[in-house]
Amino acid sequence: MTQKIDPATQTEIEAAAFRALRRHLLETRPDVQNIDLMNLAGFCRNCLSRWMGEAAAERGIALDKDEARALFYGMPYAEWVARHQRDATPEQRAAFARAVADHGGEGA
Repeated sequence: MTQKIDPATQTEIEAAAFRALRRHLLETRPDVQNIDLMNLAGFCRNCLSRWMGEAAAERGIALDKDEARALFYGMPYAEWVARHQRDATPEQRAAFARAVADHGGEGA
């Protein structure tokens, strides 16, 4: 890196990148299912909402699971599911089970 970035600017850059990722997952590719994200990348939209809730808690802001999901999804989670989520196929479920087993039992 040729230019030193101060911590506040780095945080702004990271936040902008997160917003772009969120926008991509919610607006550009809502067709990509959370289970496919989990199978491929080991995280999904729900993980991102959980991480937002954890970051809020670190700052003294209490968000329960539903509040964190609504903050991430921009709507109640049940509404997102009704609009975009399909039932997982047997193949997706099997791939998820393998992925969870391969990573020590961690899952969404």
